[in-house]
Amino acid sequence: MRVLFAAREFSRGIPWSDLSDLIPGWDIATTPRRLLAESLDGAHVLTPFGVAVGAEIVERGRFGLIQQYGVGVENIAVDAATEAGVWVCRLPSHLTANAESVAELAVLHVLAGLRRLDEARAALRERDGWNGPAGRSLLGATTAVVGLGAIGTAVTARLAGFGTRLIGVRARPEQGGPPEVERVTGPDTLHEVLAEADVVVCAAMGSEDTRHLFDAGAFAAFRPGAVFVNVARGSVVDEDALLAALQAGQVGAAGLDVHAREPADPSSPLLSHPRVVATPHVGGVTTTMFRRSGELFAQNLQRWAAGEEPHWAVNRPPSPR
Repeated sequence: MRVLFAAREFSRGIPWSDLSDLIPGWDIATTPRRLLAESLDGAHVLTPFGVAVGAEIVERGRFGLIQQYGVGVENIAVDAATEAGVWVCRLPSHLTANAESVAELAVLHVLAGLRRLDEARAALRERDGWNGPAGRSLLGATTAVVGLGAIGTAVTARLAGFGTRLIGVRARPEQGGPPEVERVTGPDTLHEVLAEADVVVCAAMGSEDTRHLFDAGAFAAFRPGAVFVNVARGSVVDEDALLAALQAGQVGAAGLDVHAREPADPSSPLLSHPRVVATPHVGGVTTTMFRRSGELFAQNLQRWAAGEEPHWAVNRPPSPR
């Protein structure tokens, strides 16, 4: 059996080869995104890592399983896969430490924005403004977490210890939220919540319903100077509107781990803005996540290879390949 990993590039030491002990007898192959179509021969399982799998890839390959090495399947043509008899599976973030890893990075971005980290580092280098700049504290502040799935819930658990008041916004507010969240509301009251918040963390799922959820109207509703952090999906934010809000001072600082276009252009006006701290979609990229994910990944491949229905499927092909 062969599993093919497709990624933008493999120069960052992502430990695919560590799976060899977990799936003995399997051939582990890799391909860069640009060569994916030419690398499908002999692949039984396809694992895209930040790579789109369109209908043409599904039709061209003979693989029977697309096993994501994470949660997101929005870049996979699930309907085409179902019709072709291909299972599409994800790995649940609450079992892989992905949610916890992303939440940790969200806290890093929150603190970097509040404490004006880049300005403070520049002051140290330049010996200008020693003991400054003055940052803000989470203690006594109000933080809105938009999206209370596994990641949003992990964010609230970590921020609660800082003494910040927490408000949650989710698509189904009747589900409530974790105990540390004071109030949970729905998307219809998003702008009212934004007006209360000193910090806004976006952890909402990327979908057509949430596309540009944070647009010019949303940023206009922000409490002036609030810190905005996005660890969800780049599509949730209108980046032109965010840049305008930063330039107007409506948004005080932004922390971005996800971007409308990835890889993002580091020279873009948004990413080069002095009050933006940006990272290259590394929220879940930790050794802990890879280790736990690898174990679940291997178990699901072996289950599928044995003819059993795989776990964590997002579809059910009527006639599996």
